[in-house]
Order: sequence, then structure tokens, then C-alpha cells
Amino acid sequence: MERKRFVSLDVFRGFTIAAMILVNFPGSWDHVFHPLRHTVWWGISFTDLIAPFFLFTVGVSIALAYSGKLAAGTKPRELYRKIIIRSLKIFAVGMFLNLLGILDHFSWAELRWTGTLHRIAIVFLFCGMLFIHTNWKTQAVVGALLLVLYHVAMVFIPTPGFEQAMLEPGVNLAAWVDQQLLPGKMWQGNWDPEGILSTFPSFATGITGMLAGRLLLSQRTTEQKIIALFFWGFVFCAIGMAWSWSFGLNENLWSPSFVMFTSGLAALTLASLSVVIDLQGQVRWTRFGIIYGMNAIAVYVLADILAIFFYGIPLGGASLNMHAFNGLTGIGVAPKVASMIYGLFFVCVNFIPALLLYRKNIFIKL
Repeated sequence: MERKRFVSLDVFRGFTIAAMILVNFPGSWDHVFHPLRHTVWWGISFTDLIAPFFLFTVGVSIALAYSGKLAAGTKPRELYRKIIIRSLKIFAVGMFLNLLGILDHFSWAELRWTGTLHRIAIVFLFCGMLFIHTNWKTQAVVGALLLVLYHVAMVFIPTPGFEQAMLEPGVNLAAWVDQQLLPGKMWQGNWDPEGILSTFPSFATGITGMLAGRLLLSQRTTEQKIIALFFWGFVFCAIGMAWSWSFGLNENLWSPSFVMFTSGLAALTLASLSVVIDLQGQVRWTRFGIIYGMNAIAVYVLADILAIFFYGIPLGGASLNMHAFNGLTGIGVAPKVASMIYGLFFVCVNFIPALLLYRKNIFIKL
């Protein structure tokens, strides 16, 4: 059975990666608009949506990739090797990028073992295995249990060394687990936003994507699928907001309310794109997103490598980004605007190799 290509998903994934590059590479970190920064702790910003949106697309892609294989009679064990190898490759590339950042002062103590690609790899492994062995009802139950158990652990189990459960930076249960088990360097010194315990609720983000993928593969009409995505998107957002009253929206802890709210927004975004692309047929503007989306992880990795030249190598006493930033501010451009303009420029720089790969029909699947 040949799988239909969902253009709206490619566009969604492509613009998500473009947004990730934009927020990761401003002209100057001292001058960044608030929506283009992660929230310090509680709350949510535009930037906080990017990682869960991508994990949501990972879940959707799992459903689209493996449903046809299972329906054609492929045994789950025949897919183990592909899932495991792909997860290991993504994790290894994440380690490679972390290694690049400390080549000039390498030590095992300075090497970070977590990150965006690491979490993507682990979520893909867990969700892929879950998908090929269970139906959507079991997946939904597993996702709900993960969130409830994580909530109970974080909110009711006292942090060792304290007399009560803590939810503040560096002194919560997730931070304590990382301090005991995580090797190498943590992103924030004594805690890591992509640490061990907080990865468990991120599985639920992938599961919500798988449920959306099941919906897209159903026999419903396009209109019915869009209505269902809008409905469940609103429901998930409402659950997330209600849940935030007892455990607030927090990307660093990947709180259950954060999972539900961002998954709801992801479903609403995918539904909105489907209205424009699938129902109204307005596809001319989608080319940028499609090209980025077809080699999403490869472009993300390339951006980190190119950043060595654009951000790390001094040219005439300053890095290229600072030359550009200072030049823009020197002609009267506001600092935050100049910083964002350079970020957009870097997004366009990375679009060039993505376009070349697309034109040559080269799609790198890590």
C-alpha cells in the first residue's frame, strides 16, 4: 500500500525547523525579542513551542511511515532494526554536535550527553516501538499514564535533601535525578532541560502526534479530519490550561500541562495548514516549508556546523554575525530588529543547501 504524502505535514515540519534555526542563531544574544527567547521558568513563549511541535511531527511521521508496513503484513520484529539504527544515528549526530562545541577544550567532564537531537532520538525509539506493538487506545492510555505518573512524582515526592516537593530550578526531583545519573556536563550547571526524568513526559508529546497521524490515515473525508484536529486541538489546549493550575506550563520540566497545551496548539496549527493547503489548494507559498521539511534534521545539523564559520571564527577582530549586527545598528536599525534580521539571513543561508538537496531529489533520513 503506497502512502499518500501529506504536504501540510511537510510544511509544518519545515517551518518548525526554520523557526528553530531563527531562535537559535540571532545576530546578538544581548538583543533578542522576548518571543524569540525561551521563558526562564514558568510560562510559555513562541520559542517554547518549537521543540514540542517537532516532536509532535515525529509522532505523526511514525504513524504515517509504519501503518502501511504493518497493514502489508510486516512483522514488528522486522522493523526493530530500522527503528533502533535510526535512533542511534540521530543520537550520535547529537553527540557529534555537542563535541564540536568543546573541541578546543575537550574533556569528558565538559561533554554534554543530552540535547535536542538526543531527545528526538529517544522519543522516536520509544514511540516507534510502542506504535508497532499497540493500537491507538493503548497508546492514548500510555501517554495519559506517563503524564499522570510524572505529575505525581514531581508534585508529591519530596526532593531528597528537602522536606517537600520542589519545582524550582535545580532543586526539583528531575534535577536531582540528573545530578545522580547524568554523566558529563549539564546545560544549566546542576540541571538540564533535556534531562532523564523530563524525557518521560516528552514521550507523551510524540504519542499525541501518533494519534494525529492515525486520524490522518483514517477513512474520514479531509473536512472531517480537519474538524477532528480542530476539536481535539481545542480540547487538549483546555486540558493543558486547566492542568497548569496545579503544575504550571514549563518547558524546562516538560510539565504535563505543557505537553497538553503544546500538543493542542500543534494539532490546531496542522489543521489550519490543512485548511489552506488541502482544502483551498493554496500551495504556492508552501515551497519554502516543503523544501526545509523534506530534509529537516539534516538542515538542523548543517545549521550547527555552518554556525562555526558564521559565529565562531573571528574575521577582522569579530565574528561574522557581530560584523553584520554592528553594521545594521550603525545605520540606525534598532538592535533587536537587527538581531532578528541576521537570524532570518541565517535561515536563508541554510535554505540554499536544502534547496540543492531538494532539486536533486536527495532526502537524508538519519
